[in-house]
Amino acid sequence: MARVFTKLGKEITMATKAAGPDPDANPRLRVLMQQAKKENMPKENVERAIKKATSKDYTDYKEMNYEGYGPFGIAIFVETATDNTTRTVANVRSYFNKHGGSLGTSGSLEFLFDHKAVFHIVKKEGVSLEDLELELIDFGVDEVEEDEDEIIISGEFSQNSAIQKYLEENGFEINSAEFIRIPNDLKEVTAEQRVQLDKLLEKLEEDEDVQNVFHNMKEDGIDDN
Repeated sequence: MARVFTKLGKEITMATKAAGPDPDANPRLRVLMQQAKKENMPKENVERAIKKATSKDYTDYKEMNYEGYGPFGIAIFVETATDNTTRTVANVRSYFNKHGGSLGTSGSLEFLFDHKAVFHIVKKEGVSLEDLELELIDFGVDEVEEDEDEIIISGEFSQNSAIQKYLEENGFEINSAEFIRIPNDLKEVTAEQRVQLDKLLEKLEEDEDVQNVFHNMKEDGIDDN
């Protein structure tokens, strides 16, 4: 939970810095505040994150991506938000090196992942998934699916503002909006290899500068036996 709050707090601060503290005039901040509410993030944490962006002592976070290969040729894409890039790159490189991987050059693995915006919205009476999908095709949406009391919409990252605008203008309640990288080719690993890879992924995810970690390891490993 603390990890979620830290990550959300940084995103709120960065969104405020980018487009101001008024959620009515800042769509990204608006949806992040809704997400914070859904995650039961205390209101004072949200207010503190907004205030941090306007503080004279505030050191701006830089969004930096790092790409590399873990052991067994698994591609790993690391998104960070940091106030000290020297510290962050040194840490990220050391995690790769200690766990049998290597950090690559920026942009070297980007082609292996599709950058997507994923919206979780509350189901609305009288709206069918098929109709919603047809409406959203023009906004770069390629998937609309149902999950319990939510509808999950996945579309092109570049269209995230247009998708959010459509949803808000048509009265849909947005629970969250996240930006993810989906691997376009998954690699199988053995159960033994997965253990080693998981150690590297855990180290990356535990780092306070790291916001998201994406990889192309297939979910279900092959049993060694």
